[in-house]
Amino acid sequence: MASSDAKPKSVSRAKKWSEEIENLYRFQQAGYRDETEYKQVKQVSTVDRWPETGYVKKLQRRDNTFYYYNKQRECNDKEVHKVKIYAY
Repeated sequence: MASSDAKPKSVSRAKKWSEEIENLYRFQQAGYRDETEYKQVKQVSTVDRWPETGYVKKLQRRDNTFYYYNKQRECNDKEVHKVKIYAY
């Protein structure tokens, strides 16, 4: 796993939807690169997830407001290309 001050080495765009892309979409909607950055900024060890699907359930933005997400897919096919995939 990345260290606490890790910076991404490269970035690419998503080409097609997957469960990983769905979760990245939710983190990026809330203003974070990915789960690593969220845990680093918010100083949490776990992220709330839906038990049925494993998708992110709730995220706290940097301004301390919350985003709540559905159990089903929220990243439409037309939004997939906007998701950035960071490599550490």
